[in-house]
Amino acid sequence: MNLLLARLASAALLLVAAAALHAAPLDNARQLIVVTSETWDSTQGQLQAFVRDGKHWRRHGQAFPVALGRTGSAWGLGLHPAQTDGPQKQEGDGRSPAGVFALGSAFGYAITRPGTAMTYQPMLESSYCMDVPASPFYNRIVDAKKVGSAAIAGSTEPMRLDLHNQGDVRYREGFVIAHNPDNQPGKGSCIFAHLWRQPGEATAGCTAMPEVRMQALLDWLRPQDTPRFVLLPRAEYQRLQAQWKLPALEGAVR
Repeated sequence: MNLLLARLASAALLLVAAAALHAAPLDNARQLIVVTSETWDSTQGQLQAFVRDGKHWRRHGQAFPVALGRTGSAWGLGLHPAQTDGPQKQEGDGRSPAGVFALGSAFGYAITRPGTAMTYQPMLESSYCMDVPASPFYNRIVDAKKVGSAAIAGSTEPMRLDLHNQGDVRYREGFVIAHNPDNQPGKGSCIFAHLWRQPGEATAGCTAMPEVRMQALLDWLRPQDTPRFVLLPRAEYQRLQAQWKLPALEGAVR
């Protein structure tokens, strides 16, 4: 009897594992931000938002151009199954993470951000995102006044860029893309959607856009709708569209 129960339990675990393996990473999402690019090495992309009515995705608003990493994109760590065919995101490679990701908090230079339902984190002069792989705070935004100046040594990501880089506007408004949620050292950190300084200017690995577009997204996003962020080259999008239950694209990138 015990052997039979053990075999049944083992079979049940295998079924659960198989179901998890084949589960689509967008199953619970009702809001979706999709960014597509021409190739892995493209530094430009196009963003289209979607909402789900029942089982069907429909477009929300118009598509618009965005800037990607200075060397393109690469598979990141997120909600999607691991992918081995293509470049893999590493710290400092200048690539935007590809895959399906949850959204973290919104952030900005203002103390409050009226109009957004997202959790909002105001950035201070002492706010840093840790991009040092050996740091215990790797891939986290911290306040140097709370963790100590020694803890943020070596970080190249002050979050008040306007105060540290001659009025830089890029982090005036944005939101965290939850890449590398387990904070694996060296696998990439501090991935955001943020403003661009000038149209099309490539990033260090984030997704950049005009301020008016960012404001519209922040006003639209609702945590209760489990929003997700997808970034993929078009060929990968087409390959995974049915499996991941991605919405149909119509002339995504030209």
